[in-house]
Amino acid sequence: MACFKCFILAIADKYDTLYLNLIKLMYHIIVIIDCGQEKIMSAKAEQVSVTAIKTGITHQMTGNEAMARGAWEAGIKVASAYPGTPSTEIMENMSHYPAGDIKAQWATNEKVGLDVAIGGSFAGVRSLTMMKHVGLNVASDALMSQSYIGAHGGLVLIVCDDPGIHSSQNEQDSRIFGQFAQIPVLEPCDAQEALDFTKIAFDISERFDTPVMVRSTTRICHTRSPVLVSPRVVPKDLGFKSDVVKNVMVPGHARARHPFVIARLARLAEELETSDLNRIEMGPSDVGIITASMSYVYVKENLPDTSVLKLGLSFPLPKKLIEDFCAKHDRIIVVEELEPVIENQLKAWGLKVEGKEYFPRLGEFSPELVRASFEQAGLLETEENTVIPAFEPLIRPPVLCAGCPHAMSYTAIRSLDVWVAGDIGCYTLAVGDPLTAIDTTVAMGSSIGNAVGMYLAGLSDKPIVATLGDSTFLHSGIPPLIDAVYNDANITVILLDNHITAMTGGQENPSTGKTLRGDQTHKLDFEEMIRACGVEWIERVDSYDAGSMMQTMREAIAYRGVSVLIADRPCVLDPVKIKGPTMTVDSKDCNACQGCMNLGCPALIWSDEWYEGRHIVKIDPAACIGCSMCAQFCPTGAIQPTVNSKGEKITPCGGA
Repeated sequence: MACFKCFILAIADKYDTLYLNLIKLMYHIIVIIDCGQEKIMSAKAEQVSVTAIKTGITHQMTGNEAMARGAWEAGIKVASAYPGTPSTEIMENMSHYPAGDIKAQWATNEKVGLDVAIGGSFAGVRSLTMMKHVGLNVASDALMSQSYIGAHGGLVLIVCDDPGIHSSQNEQDSRIFGQFAQIPVLEPCDAQEALDFTKIAFDISERFDTPVMVRSTTRICHTRSPVLVSPRVVPKDLGFKSDVVKNVMVPGHARARHPFVIARLARLAEELETSDLNRIEMGPSDVGIITASMSYVYVKENLPDTSVLKLGLSFPLPKKLIEDFCAKHDRIIVVEELEPVIENQLKAWGLKVEGKEYFPRLGEFSPELVRASFEQAGLLETEENTVIPAFEPLIRPPVLCAGCPHAMSYTAIRSLDVWVAGDIGCYTLAVGDPLTAIDTTVAMGSSIGNAVGMYLAGLSDKPIVATLGDSTFLHSGIPPLIDAVYNDANITVILLDNHITAMTGGQENPSTGKTLRGDQTHKLDFEEMIRACGVEWIERVDSYDAGSMMQTMREAIAYRGVSVLIADRPCVLDPVKIKGPTMTVDSKDCNACQGCMNLGCPALIWSDEWYEGRHIVKIDPAACIGCSMCAQFCPTGAIQPTVNSKGEKITPCGGA
């Protein structure tokens, strides 16, 4: 089926308009049939994964897949999350399990995700939420109170940190949040432990009446390894237990619960002292390594025979176990990514340990980095005659996709000379060359509030614009928009509506009209929502229409008060990859002005031809999707639609 689709697209430009339309119709019919087949195959896969997999069978899984499997095996019934790399695939994998087993949903933000899971726990069923590390900041308000309340049905948070900042705005260490909230923190080191620890977390949650954090990292989330799976075991529903002193956090009740939290932590530390989550691998007594998470794997790769205390529970720490281990070794070194959480606690106990003297507090660890640190600590000899390949790395900065509608939006913004408060999403890439159209970016939903603050501070040399995407607006952009109207700020908000949560891989959100499982649901109307916030000036513009985009932006900026422009075009990758007849450059007409290159489109490249000392531009047909944005910036008309075998220009997907 997939090959037939490719064949149809390949021959499309060889026929006249009538045949082309018929071929396009055939293609869309095939897509519908193919989607149906995929759903059937997916359903069959669900049956295999749920009913056919038996104890003793191993499967290759990523850490995210394993955590989803572990939650299902633990008998959870409620799961809610907002997508965020590196945690996104956990919830996506939840949708592979029967809806009758798990009520799984995308939430509008991480706090809502945790609140939904808390509600499931109140109702007496095992419940799960998951988020990336910065999402825990959003959910922390509810977490701090829930720590006092505890957990009726098991309540687990999977929090995925991003050492190395692969796709985040910082690399905060979520273990510190676990200490702050005084809840246990489990740290798996591979996919098998990711599954096992997720199951154990629910047992701990119910046994000790506490929320539990399972802390993963990017490397664990996305690394694949063998996993032994088990059947699903569903505990008895506990039902709602009415206890207002425990469940209602007014000051008087909270004061009564705080001593419980402190006592619970002490009981956790005592009873988990001998837990199998922690294990000792004894070796020579000269050096002992205390480590956790992915760092354990790197330690074993470099020092396979050295004594290791591998901690699966990094908070609360097993004090007696650690003291006994330290007493048996002449020297103790702590190996942990990011902050010295374990090391600081050991030093507070008066134990003589080393760690961050040799290992960095920033960035992601690797076998090579850990080896270099062990060499610095004198545990390994420096490798001699190490051959380092001599090569110049290819500089390949991240860019917006070919045909991305955000490119036109930011090209228009840049031409207007405004201050731009940006936000979190694919469009943040507009900070780089050649667009260079963003001045600030802080966190999800910060753009509008930042713009209001700039206005209140008297920043008046240029107009102030806030830009954010559709999913980001729903995540945390609505309250600051209400604030802007309420406080009569003179700002323009550009809502970049690409009809999907694109940055994390194309997840549904309330504006798509589909749920996590693809079911139809209420589709939020942005214009109605924005008007309900009190905004009076609202316009929607096709992001591919350069003239309308620029003119409407000028009108929005000229308006006194809060104006909102909705830049409307679907993402070119999700949920369906858009690919139409490509554009081409007639080199005879190109004057190498480089105007089209200012879009930053990766399909636009320099040819070997020159004009007045500048490269003539050409278009990579494999990358071009036919959006026609570049043609709108070509002053000589050198960029034209592809011509078919009859000499007729084929209308590109972006318009003529």
